[in-house]
Amino acid sequence: MGEKLTDRAVKAAKAGPKLQVLWDASTPGFGLRVTIGGTKSFFLRYRRGKKQKWVAIGRYDAARPAQPGEGGSPVWKVESARQEALRLKGRIAEGADPAKERAEDRNALTVEEFFKDYDKRHIKIRKKPSSAAEDRRNFKNHINPAIGHILIKDLTQEDVEDLHSDMAEKPYAANRCRALISHMCRKAEKWGKRPQNSNPCTHVEPYKEEKNERHLSPAEFARLGEVLRDVEESGEEDPFFIALVRLLIFSGARLSEVRTAKWSYFDKGAQLLRLPDSKSNKSKTIALGAPALSILAGLPRIKGNPYIIPGKRPGQPFVGVQKPWQRVRAKAGIENCRIHDLRHSFASVIVNRGDSLFMVGKLLGHADVKTSARYAHLDDNPRLRAADGAAGDIAAAMSGKTGEVVPLKRGKRRKK
Repeated sequence: MGEKLTDRAVKAAKAGPKLQVLWDASTPGFGLRVTIGGTKSFFLRYRRGKKQKWVAIGRYDAARPAQPGEGGSPVWKVESARQEALRLKGRIAEGADPAKERAEDRNALTVEEFFKDYDKRHIKIRKKPSSAAEDRRNFKNHINPAIGHILIKDLTQEDVEDLHSDMAEKPYAANRCRALISHMCRKAEKWGKRPQNSNPCTHVEPYKEEKNERHLSPAEFARLGEVLRDVEESGEEDPFFIALVRLLIFSGARLSEVRTAKWSYFDKGAQLLRLPDSKSNKSKTIALGAPALSILAGLPRIKGNPYIIPGKRPGQPFVGVQKPWQRVRAKAGIENCRIHDLRHSFASVIVNRGDSLFMVGKLLGHADVKTSARYAHLDDNPRLRAADGAAGDIAAAMSGKTGEVVPLKRGKRRKK
C-alpha cells in the first residue's frame, strides 16, 4: 500500500492531470490527496458497517505544525496529521462515526440561529404579544451576547450556569432567561437539534423571587380617589387614563385586558366584558359591578375607534400608562405601588369582605387549570354580587362617603 508518509515525500508530491492519493503504509486508511490545482490535504478512510466513509483531517502545510483539534480549517505536518488519524481510529473503534458528526456539525445551528427558528415556529404562533416581546428582549439583551455563538447541540449546563450567575443581581430576569433557554432546548430535542433528555437547564436552580404584591389600604384608596377627582376637574390628566385606572380598580382586571378591550366585548345585559383571549390563552369574562358600569356609561365612544379606552392615534388603544400613573401615585402619596397592584388590592377587598378564595380566582380569571376547575360549579350571579360588593366598598373608600358610587366626569371630549 506504499511507504510511510514523510514530510519530504508529501512536499515532493506534484499535481497531475487527475486527483492523486498517497497512502501511509504505517497507518491503514490514513492518506494524502493532491488535487489537480496542487492542494494537499490529509484524510482518513474507514468503514461503518458495509459502507466506506472518508473524513477530512486538514490541509498540509510544511511551514508550521498544527495541534489536533484546533478550530477553523487547521493545517498540518505529516506526523501531527498521523496522530489525528490514530485518534479518530480510536473513536471509530468505540462506535463513533466522524464523517456523520462532521456532516451534522455543518448543518448545526448556533443558539442565535436556532432562536430565529424557535421564534418563527413557537413564539409567533404560541405566545401572546407581551410574552413574545419579553422573550425577544431577554434573548437580545442577555442570552445572545453570552451564548449565542455556541452550537445549540453543544450547549452545556456550565454555559447556562455562567449566564445565570452573571445575572444574579437581576434574579427575576435571570430566571426568565433560564426558562427561555430550557424551553428552547426542549424544542431542540423535539426537532432533532439536540440529543434526547439533554436539557442543560435541568440542574440549574432558579433564584428565589420575592413576591411583590402591594395592597392599598382604605386610607390610600381615599387619597387615590381624591387625586383622581382633582386631576379630572383640573384637566391635568387624560380623562381616558382616569377611566382606565378606575376600571382597573373596580374590576380587578389586568391592565392589558382593560387597555385593549373593545366596545364589542361589553355585554351590558349580563354586566360582563367578554374577552376573546387573555393571558391564559383562553376566552374569559370579567364581571362588572355597579361602579365599573357607571364608568362605562360615562365614557364617550370615539368614531372610528373600537376601543373602550381609545388612544390618540386613530383606531388604536390608549398607550403610555406608566408616566401618568407615576404622577397620580406620587400626588396621592402612595409609595411602591405598581398599577398591577390595583388588581391585588381588588382581590384583598374581596377576601376582607368574607368572600372565598374560590371567588377571588373566579373574578380574577386565574390561569391555573386545577384552580379553575374548582370554580366550574360557580355561576355568574355570585360573581356579580362579589364584584359589585368589592367595587362598591372601594368606591366608598375613594369617595370618602360610605356606599356612594363615583361616576366618571366626561371632561373634554376628543374630536371625533
